[in-house]
Amino acid sequence: MNTFFCRAFQCCFAVGARFLPWRTPEVFSGEGSLLRAADILRENGLRRPFVIASRRQCADEHFRALQEKLDEQDILLSIFSSVEPNPSVETVEKIAAQYKIDSCDCFLVIGGGSPMDAAKAAAARLARPDKPLSQLVGLLKVRRRIPPLIAVPTTAGTGSETTIAAVVTGSDHHKYAISDLCLIPRYAILDPVLTVGLPPHITAETGMDALTHAVEAYLSRFYNTKQTRLLAENAVVTIFTHLERAYRDGTSLPDRAAMLQASFDAGAAFTRASVGNVHAIAHTLGGLYGVPHGLANAVLLPLVLEDYGKAAYPRLARLAGLLGLKGDTEEVRAKAFIAEIRAMNARMGIPDRFDCIRKEDIPLMATWAAQEANPVYPVPVIYDEARFARVIERSHHSQ
Repeated sequence: MNTFFCRAFQCCFAVGARFLPWRTPEVFSGEGSLLRAADILRENGLRRPFVIASRRQCADEHFRALQEKLDEQDILLSIFSSVEPNPSVETVEKIAAQYKIDSCDCFLVIGGGSPMDAAKAAAARLARPDKPLSQLVGLLKVRRRIPPLIAVPTTAGTGSETTIAAVVTGSDHHKYAISDLCLIPRYAILDPVLTVGLPPHITAETGMDALTHAVEAYLSRFYNTKQTRLLAENAVVTIFTHLERAYRDGTSLPDRAAMLQASFDAGAAFTRASVGNVHAIAHTLGGLYGVPHGLANAVLLPLVLEDYGKAAYPRLARLAGLLGLKGDTEEVRAKAFIAEIRAMNARMGIPDRFDCIRKEDIPLMATWAAQEANPVYPVPVIYDEARFARVIERSHHSQ
């Protein structure tokens, strides 16, 4: 698919996007805000929430406190605790089926990106029972009102509590994205207490996921708005300020709260402005090898930014300036920004290459990445399959 066609598509979509009903969730934040879920359910007359949360989350004292409050309101929970990392189509179908069997009227999702993606995809199936998930993949294929969804992130990275996307993995290990404005949760609860128990490596990887969202949104060529640029800038500065603090001291509620807000802002930015080639490659790593999405993005981000070269220098230089990085030219400042990403990765124990990639898989990975990215992603440089393959090769330890 040639560059001209991709750019023409992106320009046309950017014009059309101005007329779409963009929105963000209603947000409740602060220590203990999980309990606001009970108020949301009561005020909306919702009596049978379908809860998606891990067994660990369900055993947590904060969830038990919420459950007691819901019991007082005679609200009956259906609980599903079997969402795997990189949720499968099969899991999504199980959720949709159980939701109907239990006569639920909304979703309450407590977890990271995988539970939220599974819930959104299941909600899409419930809204379009006539269509399998394979027919809902892509942009604006759902176009129906989904059940009310309350999203409670327990990691600060995916931003799924504010995005239009749900990513699921097929039986062929290919990741598929369903993207529609109706999938934006109605409510988001940002309770920093729920992220205190995150292990340092997950704090690091999910934080770098949020940084990738912000940077890729900021580099978007056509879909950006003044608001998305501001959100992305705020997220980048916040992440560079607070991520390593949260990594070193997971009990610091101010840093945890700041990271939750940064993740939300980055998610809101890329919902409108889009992601880019980093994500296109990262999804192949998650699908084929089960690489956690945040880790994949963390390793790939500096590699792809370097590969963009001068096409990305002006905006990367602006981000460098916000961080106080100096340099006489845009190129120097942009390279300083990329170097700082690498340095932060290293300080948090994130590797600079992958050792899981099989060379024989690279052509397939390049094909999948190109299919995801083109013509939709408004990246600084349009990649064909050959260029995707070269970048993937550079991310491989045995190159």
